[in-house]
Amino acid sequence: MSRITHWINGKPWDGVVDRTGEVFDPATGALSGTVDFAGQSEVDAAVAAAATAFPAWRDASLAKRSNVLFKFRELLAARRGELAAIVTAEHGKVLDDAGGEVQRALEAVEFACGIPHLLKGGFSENVSTRVDVYSIQQPLGVVGVISPFNFPAMVPLWFVPNAIACGNTVVLKPSEKDPSASVFIAELWAEAGLPDGVLNVLHGDKVAVDGLLEHPTVKAISFVGSTPIARYVYETGTRHGKRVQALGGAKNHMVVLPDADLDLAADAAVSAGFGSAGERCMAISVVVAVDPVGDDLVAKIADRMAGLHIGDGRRTGCEMGPLVTRAHRDRVESYVDAGVESGATLAVDGRGHPVDGAAEGFWLGPTLFDNVTTGMSVYTDEIFGPVLSVVRVPSYDAAMDLVNGNPYGNGTAIFTNDGGAARRFQNEVEVGMVGVNVPIPVPVGYYSFGGWKDSLFGDTHAYGPHGIHFFTRSKVVTNRWLDPSHGGVNLGFPRNV
Repeated sequence: MSRITHWINGKPWDGVVDRTGEVFDPATGALSGTVDFAGQSEVDAAVAAAATAFPAWRDASLAKRSNVLFKFRELLAARRGELAAIVTAEHGKVLDDAGGEVQRALEAVEFACGIPHLLKGGFSENVSTRVDVYSIQQPLGVVGVISPFNFPAMVPLWFVPNAIACGNTVVLKPSEKDPSASVFIAELWAEAGLPDGVLNVLHGDKVAVDGLLEHPTVKAISFVGSTPIARYVYETGTRHGKRVQALGGAKNHMVVLPDADLDLAADAAVSAGFGSAGERCMAISVVVAVDPVGDDLVAKIADRMAGLHIGDGRRTGCEMGPLVTRAHRDRVESYVDAGVESGATLAVDGRGHPVDGAAEGFWLGPTLFDNVTTGMSVYTDEIFGPVLSVVRVPSYDAAMDLVNGNPYGNGTAIFTNDGGAARRFQNEVEVGMVGVNVPIPVPVGYYSFGGWKDSLFGDTHAYGPHGIHFFTRSKVVTNRWLDPSHGGVNLGFPRNV
């Protein structure tokens, strides 16, 4: 059984640990290891290491920073299979899904590799007589990253490469449910030549989170998680004078218009609803069927769900794995009971789906509810599991009112063959990321990720151009130099004038 400890100042932490947590293999239910939980002394040690490393890393040339980033990118690409296996073992998602997570992480790293171009400032010559003005972007200092359990490799790499590329030093607090990926990533950074203390990994619970939020040396916080915690992180961090980007929860709708290709829409609903066992903030959890497509669409979705191969993600052919913990599985399953009690039609009951894995694993098969209304908890709550709800509406306008009336605004999609309807939808919908015949519109690495409304606290999205903006602050310099014609040596021939 393994012990996962903090990574501070370029090496595993060797101090005394007062508290630990348990790490499980979700596919077997077996205890696979323990993880050290940080107290205030470990928080202080990690922040101190980052603070000590900051001056030298801030002053490192862009050439040196980009060289480290390119080396890290090559190491990550070469060992992507190992990282994917770690993700599957602790999170439970199937290996193909974990490999896709690492690929999206690589996109963010590759964007950060272009940091010499991304940090170019502006210049205005002769704004007044012999006076020039230019702007520069400088790092903040020590920054904290608090990442969730559902993407233990990708989400840290949304933030850490940009922060490091911009000259900051980082304290990363991953989820205690699947902590090993972050340590593996830190080891790769060290192998790539990142100086000690520039990246530190701190494990734990609310004690570690609050320690970062309240520490006077920490200048900024990046967070991804549920909306209640995102709001808490934003309010606490800003109250302590920090810059904060806190990405919260979601209730993502997929609108299917009558002219849509229903086979394409059904494939998309199943993939987007049940990939990674529904444990992703961009999962489709509500299909909005615009009359008269409801019956046909539900039938096509149910037919595809019956053939899904659920099991241990390390086994060949499995398409969906277990949920991350027993407690989370039980919570998601309680929503199935609640949906039935509230009067929704249980079209597919995932509790009886066959499983290719150990009986003790944290299993729940894909579940489909039809005739869901907006007052039911299966509609109002972010379930974060393999539960898909179908809401039927009479028109495009009713669908738009439904989506815009929801307090979340993370991602949405529309399925249609009508370009005018799609263009109107992307213009009118109050959501930060929109897909047209694309169910999970996660932006590529050179755009930025983030929602609206209760899905984002703060005004800066993750990675891409917004990431560079978040991890730097601007400085404007106005200078004037004397013109050499004012005097000095003159080697010209003397003239009689």
